[in-house]
Amino acid sequence: MWRRGGLWVLLMMLNCMSFENPWKTCEGQSPIDVVDGELATDTPGYQKNIFGHIKVRESCQSHIYDWESRPHSVSITEFGAVGDGKTLNTHAFENAMFSLRSYADKGGVQLYIPKGTWLTGSISLISHLTLFLERGATILGSEDDNDFPIIPALPSYGRGRELPGPRYSSLINGENLTDVVITGDNGTIDGQGLVWWTAFHNKSLGYTRGHLVELINSKNILISNLTFQNSPFWTIHPVYCRYVVIKHMTILAPLHSPNTDGIDPDSCQHVCIEDCYIAGGDDGISIKSGWDEYGVSFGRPSSHIQIRRIITDSHSSSGISFGSEMSGGISDVKVEDMVIYNHLFGIRLKTAVGRGGYISNVSISNVVMHSVRTGIAIMGNYGQHPDDDWDREAYPLINRVTIKNVVGENITHAGLLSGISERPFHDIRLINIALDVTSDSAWNCSAVSGSYYFVLPKPCADLEQKGVQEESEE
Repeated sequence: MWRRGGLWVLLMMLNCMSFENPWKTCEGQSPIDVVDGELATDTPGYQKNIFGHIKVRESCQSHIYDWESRPHSVSITEFGAVGDGKTLNTHAFENAMFSLRSYADKGGVQLYIPKGTWLTGSISLISHLTLFLERGATILGSEDDNDFPIIPALPSYGRGRELPGPRYSSLINGENLTDVVITGDNGTIDGQGLVWWTAFHNKSLGYTRGHLVELINSKNILISNLTFQNSPFWTIHPVYCRYVVIKHMTILAPLHSPNTDGIDPDSCQHVCIEDCYIAGGDDGISIKSGWDEYGVSFGRPSSHIQIRRIITDSHSSSGISFGSEMSGGISDVKVEDMVIYNHLFGIRLKTAVGRGGYISNVSISNVVMHSVRTGIAIMGNYGQHPDDDWDREAYPLINRVTIKNVVGENITHAGLLSGISERPFHDIRLINIALDVTSDSAWNCSAVSGSYYFVLPKPCADLEQKGVQEESEE
């Protein structure tokens, strides 16, 4: 009974409500006009968060890059493509990209994909391009691995993520690009991942699987208003990129499909991910920055990342995760307003001896979890390594992590905070958390320090209880 009561108390507290004014703020003032408990009609730009609390509706597209409509538009049919789902259109896409380069200094161009099913192998994009999929249009990945060229391993990984050596190219890809938009009227990009998942399970792959979309060392990227489904591997993988916006996306894969992460920014800076629904076979969102000695040597962190208004669903892995490939460092990340269903972990930071690097200055707030095995996990034993040359004394730094305003129902374990004895995790702060835990083992902690305020069930003694004034002063 106390667990259910704790959930209600926390929801009341997060709203800072009173019976006289249910929208009263913590400071005791209403920030905007409220009529009968609802937003007034003349207060645009506000929203209710997932707890019902009124706040300014944030969006970062407008202050990352000003995407303008293209002055030129060309249909893929003009290059001989046939949208019957059977004709292979790889050469049509190649010819289109070659031809459309001439528009680069003329404001760029839109490549229009009309209604139909457009079978293709790997497509390499160009700069100053909008790839626009009309409603009812599907770009369909070929099931023949010969239609996906073999490309070098990423330098921050030193090898393919699954197998040593190079890797397959992604269905949609590009390198050293600027000003690229992948969008539409809810069209679809389908990777036909089943053939790849089967080969993975059968151990018959010669190289690491490609992604649905991978952009390398590129900037000013927008991906929006589409459905991505059935990726062979991670779905959206921007790597070494800057100024990336991913919004209004639906990302789907079978809940038991292997490693079908939704969105994985990797060694990227200035990234915004918002208003997405992700259901797949692995992490909903995973922030990465290179693997062991290769990531340390390459030295490209992931930083200045904002994630908001995300729903994730899976029977595997985490709703939001950091690592385990984090050797280039991860910092200055803000995550808010997430709903997480059915994952093994709700929020997870994962690393290991040999990673080096750091995860620091992370804020995660306003999260609702349903039927999650472990609500919060910060783990130092995720020990996959690229080769035998990893540094046995490369201890990662995990500090300045704040997790607050979290509620959950049907949670098996509240938290697993398992640091590294040679370099314990520190300054872990848990604030305003209530989880309806179904097991007798709520928390498990080692080699970790920090503080908590209003956490139910009560966390490990490794964390120091703070008063409300102490928390407000920090």
